[in-house]
Parts: sequence; structure tokens; C-alpha cells
Amino acid sequence: PGHSPGFKKPPALLRLKRKRPGRRSDPATTAEAAAAPAPRGPSAAARRRNPFSSLDNAPQRAAAASQPPAAAPAGGDPSAAPFWQFLEPACEEKPPRGAEPAESSDILTLSKDLHSPLAVPKVPSSPRQEFPADWSIKTRILFMSSQPFTWAEHLKAQEEAQGFAQHCRATETTLPRSVQEPRLCTELRCAFQQSLVYWLHPSLPWLPLFPRIGADRKITGKACPWAQDEALQQVLMSDWSVSFTSLYNLLRARLCPYFYVCSAQFSVLFRAAGLAGSDVPTAAIAPTTRGLREAMRSEGIEFSLPLLEESRSGKQKNSEESLETETADSGGASSVEDAGEPAPSDDDDDGSFSWLEEMGVQDQVKKPDTISIQLRKEKHEVQVDHRPESLVLVRGSNTFTLLNFLISCRSLVAVAGPQAGLPPTLLSPVAFRGGTMQTLKARSVSGRARVPGGFEDVFSLEVLGPILPHALHALTLVLGPAQRGAFRALLSPHEPSAAFNSRTAPPQEAVHQDLPACGLHPKTLDQLSQCPTLGKSSIRLLEMKDYAYTWKA
Repeated sequence: PGHSPGFKKPPALLRLKRKRPGRRSDPATTAEAAAAPAPRGPSAAARRRNPFSSLDNAPQRAAAASQPPAAAPAGGDPSAAPFWQFLEPACEEKPPRGAEPAESSDILTLSKDLHSPLAVPKVPSSPRQEFPADWSIKTRILFMSSQPFTWAEHLKAQEEAQGFAQHCRATETTLPRSVQEPRLCTELRCAFQQSLVYWLHPSLPWLPLFPRIGADRKITGKACPWAQDEALQQVLMSDWSVSFTSLYNLLRARLCPYFYVCSAQFSVLFRAAGLAGSDVPTAAIAPTTRGLREAMRSEGIEFSLPLLEESRSGKQKNSEESLETETADSGGASSVEDAGEPAPSDDDDDGSFSWLEEMGVQDQVKKPDTISIQLRKEKHEVQVDHRPESLVLVRGSNTFTLLNFLISCRSLVAVAGPQAGLPPTLLSPVAFRGGTMQTLKARSVSGRARVPGGFEDVFSLEVLGPILPHALHALTLVLGPAQRGAFRALLSPHEPSAAFNSRTAPPQEAVHQDLPACGLHPKTLDQLSQCPTLGKSSIRLLEMKDYAYTWKA
């Protein structure tokens, strides 16, 4: 509490100084303190709190007050003394420039930018040749390796153009297992450029179009001429409907593997038949509300709540197992009889009040209205609103009905606020009508990390933007040969999209269908064809070692 790194938060440090007991004292004590000579030597430095200390290496106030600081053993190793004794002298006696690495180049600073813990947790998964498909959209990825990423910098004009051409022509690039000179390998640099391409609609360069959920603060103050112009809003929505329909037609023809529809309230993931273990096209919506689900029901759209059904089946299975255990332990006939009786449930109430008439008090008791009864029955469904469990899954021909529903859905576009009148964002791995080619932002940074023996060089590659599932896998296919089969990636997912990792089909229904002309690498397509296994979580840490993957969700 008293030794948090206050240099990161100056206002918190100032509040801490105001709360110190020495600030508010009587005049006599202040006069005595002023008359007394200021202490000099190492004792004053030991009492003064170092603002650059952390919780792990800073002493507690009580321990520092009760015990004198231990000195380093004479003629012994200075490292045997407590580490915090050397913080003050280190701050006073600054080494010459170049003797110590710059703090701005420390790799810990790079990982802090991703809001990730400094100490990377152990990866629980076993090494495998492939990592599971992650259908969440990543906003940032930080790749770290002991090998430099200079090969990803300053692409030549010809290499950049070749990468765009390979993407548009869906050219499959085959790289060797290990590239000895990555900076001189033109095929590697072109494949890297190819993996950064995605398609977007609408294209408004001055506005951040992803993420849309919770983006009001980023859009506030930006020029939005359509906010007060209904005619312009209609033109934007008409153009958006054409692009949306074009994407869906490509998906049904298996020329587009998947695409996202991102609005200010929810996101939709459309997947072609053959992906995620489903033999029919699917559409997943998250997060949803009771109002949206009721509107879909009224339009005749059949859907399911897979995560909610999983939790209910899991609870039912646990209750049955506990009941069997109690029955086996008691061995009495009474428990067996009780087991055969169904448990009372609120859902069994059909709203009939005939039992009041049997008692003769039907006039004295106020009956609840129909709406209250309906809300009471659906209280469990309402509780999951805006949560991952509210994921809605639409399958088969119902996806076409969902397409028409979304085009005419009023809640798809905000009517007030910074996003008023702005159509949803369409993200796709392939070209479509009205789509604009975009590229992810990538930059390499070199730094030095602290290790027990001193410092070691660590290189990083940061990728920013809406990183789609195929782009993550394509980047790993490029980084494996370039980094000699060893790198680590810290991933920052868009949290509302993590629910898309739920299973879309029962295990026995999982099939594999060919999508040869969808524009993805065959290995990427094989990965995305597998049934999702991450549930409502997403991969946060991905590591390759000796060309084998381990990960943590």
C-alpha cells in the first residue's frame, strides 16, 4: 500500500504525501524538528521511500522502523544484502550514458502497452503442431523473439505491390521451415504484406470504425455530417445494404469464408458452410438483449443460445450427480421416492389461478397481470443480457432471414450520440462490392530485458488494427520460418467477440467441406474448419518453441 510505484500515477503520489502523518503536527513538534540538525548518511536514504521501488523489493514501514538496515557482509558478495539498500546509491551515483539500457527500450514497457501482466503466467496447454481457431477479433498483438524483426521493416515498393497482388489473387506462398537471411528473402516479405490485408466498409479515414461497442468517446468531436442530415443517412444505409448483401452472396457461394458486422450495440459473425464444424452457414450474434431476441422471434428467425444451454445442462448434470451420490449414501427408500418427484420450478407455473377459486379467495387476492407473469418466467433469460451467455446462434436458411432483418432493424444504427446515423462496420478477409482495402499497422521495436545474469536483447513486432482470425494464423505461418521456430505473442482481444468461440454444431454433426476458392491459405482453412474449443474465452498468450505451439486462454 505504501510502496506502490507512484511514479506511474503522479496524482496518487501527491495524495499519499498529503495523507502522511508528519504533514499535520503541532507547532512545538515542528519547531523541534526545525531546530534539530538534518540527519546525513545512509540512514536518511534508508528512511526515505524510494518512488521507483515496487511491492516485491520494498520493505514494510513497520519492519524498517523496528529493525536497522543490515549491512553487506565484509568481504562477501554484495548481493547477499537486501536489494533495496542499493536503490538510493544507485539513484545518486548515476552511471555514464550507455552503461545502462534506456528505460524506454525495456521490453517490459512494450508488454505494459498491451495491458498485460509483467510476469507472463505459465502456459497450461501441451505443445502441439497447431493452435485452436480463435474467432475473436484482436485489437493488438505483440510478438517477441530473440531474433530481430528487421525483415518486416521498410518494404520495397515492388514487395508491397507483390503482397497486394498475392492477396487479390489468393496466391499460396510456401516458405521453407527456416529462413537463414529473412531480410534478404523477398518471398517472406511479400507474404508478410499479404497477411496484413483486410477489407472494410464504410471507409471514413478520420473515424475509428473498430471497435464500435463503447467507441463513443473516441468518435466524440469528430466531423459527422450525416448526424443531422436524414437524406445523407439514407444514402449511407443504401450503400451499406448493397455491400452487406454482396458479402452474404459471396458467403453462400463459398467465395467468402466469413465476415463480421460490427454495430454500436452488438456484433454478428457470418460463417460459410464447412467452417467451425458446421455443414450449413451460421451466424452468431453477441451480445444480445431480450428485446432483440423477441424481435427476431417475431420475424420467424429460429435460433439457439448455445452458451446458456451449456450452462443449464452442466448444472442439471451436476445436480443429477449430487442426487445420485446422496441416494447412494443414504440408501433409504424416502430419498428414492423424493428423487422421482420433479423439483418445483418457476417455469412450470402456467399462470392459472384456479386454486384461488377452490379456496374461495379469488376476489380478495390481487392477481398479477400477464406482463408480470411473462417477465417472471423469463427472468433467467433477461439476466444474461449484454453478457457472453446471451450469444445467439442462427443456422441454415435462417441466416438469409437474419440478413433481411438486420437491413431493416432500427436498433442496428444508433439514433443519438456520436455514432448516430453511422452504418455498422463490415470486416472481411476478401474483397466485396463497396469494400475498401486496408492494411494492419505493424512496427518493430528492439529493446533489452532484465534477466538474472544481467540484460539480453529482445526484439518485438507490434501489430495494430482489427486482426481477423485468418490474419493471426497467417502471421504465425510467416513468423515461424523467420524467427527460427521460436517466438511469443501477447494478444489483446475485443472482449465482446470472445463469445464467438462457442461451438456451432454438436460434435457428431461436425463435418469438413472444401472451400478451395475462398481466398485463404490451405493450412489456415484447415484450422478454421475445426470445431471451436475455447468456449467463451480467447487466446491471450501464444508461444512457439521448436515449431510447436503452446497457448493460454
